[in-house]
Amino acid sequence: MKRCTRCVLPETFPGIKFDDEGVCNFCRAYKGREHLDKSREKYRKRFDDLLAKHRRKGGYDALMAYSGGKDSTYTMAVLRNTYNMSILALTIDNGFVSPQALENSRKVVEGLGVDYVLYKPRLDVLSKLFLYTAEKNIYSKKGLERASSICTTCMGIVKFVALRMAIESGIPFITYGWSPGQAPIESSIFRNNPEMIKKMQDAYIQPMKQVVGDEIYNYFLTEEHFGMADQFPYNVNPLAFLEYDEHSVMQQISAMGWEKPDDTDPNSTNCLLNALGIKVHKEKFGFHPYVHELANLVRKGYMDRAEALARLEEETDPKIVDMVQKRLEKGVKTSTT
Repeated sequence: MKRCTRCVLPETFPGIKFDDEGVCNFCRAYKGREHLDKSREKYRKRFDDLLAKHRRKGGYDALMAYSGGKDSTYTMAVLRNTYNMSILALTIDNGFVSPQALENSRKVVEGLGVDYVLYKPRLDVLSKLFLYTAEKNIYSKKGLERASSICTTCMGIVKFVALRMAIESGIPFITYGWSPGQAPIESSIFRNNPEMIKKMQDAYIQPMKQVVGDEIYNYFLTEEHFGMADQFPYNVNPLAFLEYDEHSVMQQISAMGWEKPDDTDPNSTNCLLNALGIKVHKEKFGFHPYVHELANLVRKGYMDRAEALARLEEETDPKIVDMVQKRLEKGVKTSTT
């Protein structure tokens, strides 16, 4: 497969073009590290200013969407230790969180002095949704350039459960542990807009309701929430504007007692479901769902190209995929017995 000679995007990636040197149009459009550093400084300052304005005297400063993986662990540690934020950590157990990731979460929140909520949606509902969205195309092709359909489904629920909880508790920030390759720095800080959120929510609910019925409303906002527009929080992705080096991240979180799971695929440090999502995405679209993130990390100088290629080419243990598939099918059957 032909790949960009500068990053790792393949010829199968939507909209890609190569010049005579084999460099893709996405790399050619990149404005360089100097521009990135200036943008990072701009958004660091914006975060400092917003935190100074909205920091609470009593109550939580932020709800952390905490997966138990390496990046969300590091993000929460920085927010707690460097910014001295009062944090409520929220983990959504989708039924496929690695046992080691759950143990890591317990160690980390206890070590950081963070309150913690483990929220477990019904497995039968999630299983139906994951299997359906793996087979049917309910999301835009543009959205699936960054993540598999299964991950998009899961993250949609995570985002709206977190938003619902933040609104109800009056928490001013929702923070995420996305790597600098997952989202552009321009979207690293934004205020949730009720009108935009309602459109986004409808796009999720309409197809999902056909699969699981009214149960889906448990994970999304109600009209009552939309009537609390003044309490809609900011979304913040700190790793987009903070210092980031994956090897340093691993060293720092390991010192906190965090241990890398040995039962996940090479691109996840918390979720077994990811393995099936990758397999389905590669078969359906012809490219790895993590290639966009890894290409960005290479392009921005956070990862060398050889390491990104190795991660893309490392095969997932088929036993994990088979186990996930069987558990999903069993999860669906529990609702009919």
